[in-house]
Amino acid sequence: MHKVVLWVQTVLVPMLGAPGMFVVAFLDSSFLSFPEINDILLVTSSHIHPERAWLYATMTTLGSVTGCLVMWELGRRGGEAFLAKKFGASRVQRVELAVQRWGVLTLAIPAVLPPPMPFKIFVVAAGVVGFPARRLALTLLLARGLRYAFWAAMGAYYGDEALEWLERFDAWFADRWVTVLIVLGGLVLVAVLIFLWARGLRARRPGAGEA
Repeated sequence: MHKVVLWVQTVLVPMLGAPGMFVVAFLDSSFLSFPEINDILLVTSSHIHPERAWLYATMTTLGSVTGCLVMWELGRRGGEAFLAKKFGASRVQRVELAVQRWGVLTLAIPAVLPPPMPFKIFVVAAGVVGFPARRLALTLLLARGLRYAFWAAMGAYYGDEALEWLERFDAWFADRWVTVLIVLGGLVLVAVLIFLWARGLRARRPGAGEA
């Protein structure tokens, strides 16, 4: 991975500029897989050219969303067999049920978190179950946009130190990602219960014209 990042950083990005970030993010989110490469490139590139950090984050986000739309289309055109072959029919069924039940959360949370959190399986499953493409694109624009803007800003302000923080966070998350998901799931459940409780209170209140 270090050699790939070095080649992209020293050859592809200088040759193509910000569009090179788009290409890498597109490939990573569609046909290939370069774990963590986008975060690393954002930190290092923004450190070298801090005035372009916003452009790097934007192009990376757009490339990732475009790649995900390709995978969504794969799912819409019959990707369930592909998923079942790669991940197993029972796991795919659970993912599809999760997407149908929780909607944007099953896309937003994996989009923000680093590997080994699975992500593409949710995107393809969204296409299989008919999750709207526009809603998927908006969800990923916000989730991936926040993630990439954060690391671009960290790179611009802190440089190599930010890269060390990224590596430490990824290593910590790799050991505790199940725990993190449980905690996030609990927080989401609490938020949903509060929302339903508040909506129930509003529904029981008398109307403006009632005594």
